[in-house]
Amino acid sequence: MKKASLLLSFFCGVLVTLATVSFSKGTSEGYIVESEKDIARQEPGSHNGGGLTTAYSFFSKLTDLQLVFRKRVLRPGSSIGYHLQKEDEIYYILQGEGEMSMNGKTFPVKAGDAVLTRPGNSHGLKPAGKDSLTVLINYLK
Repeated sequence: MKKASLLLSFFCGVLVTLATVSFSKGTSEGYIVESEKDIARQEPGSHNGGGLTTAYSFFSKLTDLQLVFRKRVLRPGSSIGYHLQKEDEIYYILQGEGEMSMNGKTFPVKAGDAVLTRPGNSHGLKPAGKDSLTVLINYLK
């Protein structure tokens, strides 16, 4: 039940944020709009995952924002490497199918799935098959 509440709180927060954002760019009005086409970067999979990914680190230039909001497209052969989690982190699968490794066990994930990793647990993620896997990643700094 706690996981469901945490996920609901996260998505409500994202919806409230999106609802308050105007479609014109600006910072003096108390909002910032970033387009993924302007921030896309090709880079290896995070946490030594390797392969080629496209990373979208939204609002990464803000020094006072305590929320990390990222999108990552994992191409076949790439991954988010297996690593120890230090804070609550949510992966939301936007598109594709993948394999999530969690504490030594592997299970499938697909579009529409959300995975919460709690502090002190280890995880990694890779696409399954020949298609890319697109994931939103969210955690507090």
